[in-house]
Amino acid sequence: MEPIAFSIRSERNRDVPAAQPGEIRPLRIGPIEVFPPVVLAPMAGITNAPFRSLCRRYSQDRCLYVSEMITARAFVEGHARTLKLASFGQDEQTRKSIQLYGSNPDTLAQATKELVEEWGVHHIDMNFGCPVRKVTSAGGGAAIPVKPRLLARIVRSVVQSAGAVPVTIKFRTGIDDSLLTYLDAGHIGEVEGARAVALHARTAAQLYSGEADWTAIATLKEHVRTIPVLGNGDIFESWDALRMMRQTGCDGVVVGRGCLGRPWLFGELCAVMDGHDPTPPPNLGIVLDTMREHARLLVQFFDERQGMAHIRKFTGWYLKGFPRTKKLLPALHLVKTLDELDGLIAQLPRDVPYPEIALRARRCKDGSTQTVSLPEGYLQCRDEDVSPDDPEHIDGG
Repeated sequence: MEPIAFSIRSERNRDVPAAQPGEIRPLRIGPIEVFPPVVLAPMAGITNAPFRSLCRRYSQDRCLYVSEMITARAFVEGHARTLKLASFGQDEQTRKSIQLYGSNPDTLAQATKELVEEWGVHHIDMNFGCPVRKVTSAGGGAAIPVKPRLLARIVRSVVQSAGAVPVTIKFRTGIDDSLLTYLDAGHIGEVEGARAVALHARTAAQLYSGEADWTAIATLKEHVRTIPVLGNGDIFESWDALRMMRQTGCDGVVVGRGCLGRPWLFGELCAVMDGHDPTPPPNLGIVLDTMREHARLLVQFFDERQGMAHIRKFTGWYLKGFPRTKKLLPALHLVKTLDELDGLIAQLPRDVPYPEIALRARRCKDGSTQTVSLPEGYLQCRDEDVSPDDPEHIDGG
């Protein structure tokens, strides 16, 4: 008799029950309805069309999959790489969701108009949470909510340019613990016409370290009452999503690092929100097949050189926690062709069960924090509604 296979859980989720009938409601973002209420977080260098396609397969296209961030100015100026990253696969023509980045309201409005009228996008998300130094030091990303009037002006310009296409905004709790901005950001999103707000419950100073502060999501939900509030941070297992929604009252979850090297997580999320236990996670053989398919899609989307450069960073995520795989990582991180990838993965056994340790394994560069870099004098001008790259600001107006 074949042994019975069970799904695995970490200790913290051992006793979390699956959803009860009617407990989880669809997420409505303007005319878009999503059930289960799960969104793939836009991640730079990650959530391009090939990765979105892979995640979509596991959930049977039931969740919302957002593109990686594209820069409004580069898009308007027609930069080839930006246009490529903004493109959509044939399997997502009915729900094109894109994240737009910028700090100049006029440029963002122009990019929005083109995305809606010429590219036919169905949803625009706006990035107000990126903590990367080169972004915040230019007054973008997580720096923008520091200036509420500027944030309001940006959201207003994009909402007006988007017309009937819904606009959402994503932000962090603040710069650091001494400068929290998320309640103001949520209120501004609500009054300026955003159709939902999403909170990554960490400060920009935290980067991806420590644990996300889910109590901030609950607080935001108490203050933003007319549009959906989505929670982001530490969704590593499908059961985490249920715990977050139950603890915070949020209307849906945004999944980021937890799905890196684990696109099947979206299928597991669908299962538990439907009220079922998820199927057992894949063994090493299926993981290797998934990684190979991901590489094939990347090569098809870009070319072999660029596609293989992209898959290299995923190899460690796919193999996380599997015994006796580390010896191959140096070679996998240098792989240049699909044939070379095939030769390397053929050296690994296939009948190895998925390791429980991999469920919550760290999937980011490190656990460090930072002092957030802002433009000179930025905190002394919080009441301004112009950005550092706004012509009015540059001209000294």
